[in-house]
Amino acid sequence: MQYLLTLHTAESGWAQMTKTDQEQAVGAYRAFTEALKQAGVLAGSNRLQPVSTATTVRVANGKSQVLNGPYADLKEQLGGYYLIDVADLDPAASHGAVEVRPVWGMPG
Repeated sequence: MQYLLTLHTAESGWAQMTKTDQEQAVGAYRAFTEALKQAGVLAGSNRLQPVSTATTVRVANGKSQVLNGPYADLKEQLGGYYLIDVADLDPAASHGAVEVRPVWGMPG
């Protein structure tokens, strides 16, 4: 089964971390990514640009509206994701929040 792990954290938190803490965080993500690759379960992953670069498209009164910025003003932003394909799930997080959602595959 495929699961999407979305990584949520406060964007401002990175700038407040010490260089050592930043290096440790990057190292942890690299190690996690490598472990997923070695296990053969990584289907995709990437970081996202800051929320300030987001564009939101929504429908209001039957018409599409294109807005600059994120959909909602939140304390934590979506910063990246992993798409994994595993038999079962054993989630964990070291900082921020990780939302884990089963992927609902599209036919064809």
